[in-house]
Amino acid sequence: MDFRTLPDGPFKLNNLNAMDGTGRLVPLDLTIADGRVSAGNAETTIDMAGSILLPTFTDMHTHLDKGHIWNRTANPDGTFDGALSTASVDRMANWTAEDVRRRMEFALKCAYAHGTGAIRTHLDSLPPQDGISWPVFREIREEWKTRIDLQAACLVSIDLVDADGPFKTVADIVAQSDGVLGAVTYPMPDLVERLERFFSMAAARNLSTDFHVDETGDPSVATLRTIAETVIRTGFDAPVVVGHCCSLAVQDDDQADRTLDLVAEAGLNVVSLPMCNMYLQDRRSARTPRWRGVTLVHEMKARGINVSFASDNTRDPFYAYGDLDMVEVLREATRISHLDHSSPDWIKAFNLNPRDASGFTPGALDAGAPADFILFNARNMNELLSRPQSDRIVLRDGKAIDRTLPNHSELDDLMETA
Repeated sequence: MDFRTLPDGPFKLNNLNAMDGTGRLVPLDLTIADGRVSAGNAETTIDMAGSILLPTFTDMHTHLDKGHIWNRTANPDGTFDGALSTASVDRMANWTAEDVRRRMEFALKCAYAHGTGAIRTHLDSLPPQDGISWPVFREIREEWKTRIDLQAACLVSIDLVDADGPFKTVADIVAQSDGVLGAVTYPMPDLVERLERFFSMAAARNLSTDFHVDETGDPSVATLRTIAETVIRTGFDAPVVVGHCCSLAVQDDDQADRTLDLVAEAGLNVVSLPMCNMYLQDRRSARTPRWRGVTLVHEMKARGINVSFASDNTRDPFYAYGDLDMVEVLREATRISHLDHSSPDWIKAFNLNPRDASGFTPGALDAGAPADFILFNARNMNELLSRPQSDRIVLRDGKAIDRTLPNHSELDDLMETA
């Protein structure tokens, strides 16, 4: 397929394989007119020969503020501790408004070219970074609103959640920015009290929540259960997202099953980050990893828990690679988490499920809906997953966009500041 073959006027795409609301591929003919799905016909008809049509992707867990710092601040050993320490040093030394803006914009250009229509990013929000990154994010969200819907969640450690301390200012910034209240949880003596305070502050500001949870291979770390229990006990009824949940996969079955039952009862939304977690987890020098690093997505799905997958970090100390390409995430998640030979609707975990979890406007094939889709030169999932799909066509408002990716050299001058 070549985007230059698509006409400017109304046209009809015959013989597509499109994803329906259940996540299955079904035969479909689709007419596009004036940038929207049309119920009528068109003089120009294109036989798509069974090509797959998907809605634009939703990448619901990213770190646009950290992205693309690898060339100046690489992870020295590939470990989680190495990522934490080097990213912190880079933030304090280099994260000016101009630095954050340019790296965010670079990442968004990549995501847009690959076919992503909505992104949630976490923003490091320790003072004084909260006063730098959030204003930049608000400006970029406005500038990009016709191309990518953007959300932001604050990222702070749970030990900083204090109703009378600096976190109150962070929570107010999040509320003023129509953002999401976020935190990283780990075991601590007063975790329950801090979670209750966190949810109380979110409820007072009418905010949904998003946690980094148990990103470790230590089976004794089980804050996911505490989050679920707290949601159930407090009756917090806004959406709650929990990301990573890695330690769950190395706990004994009885413990994991009890936690998953609570997660289902609490209605938590889970997002798995397979590429980053496989990069960081179970990494030890001169030792082959024994574990893929991902959480129990099949067991979650069997309980009716809403499960999504996302990119996470991109070319920074937490993940050295990536380009915010959700096709790569789909391909790698399928292989890492054995999504094949399983339910045929896992594709929902890359577009519909994250939209539901994050509250983004869902894509639709109904007449009158914006014609925002991705066309693939593949007729089934096996063909889709066997190639990088570098020839995909991204349609926005019914027109094929220019998919030229930005050159990494655009950021070279920023890398010289380290």
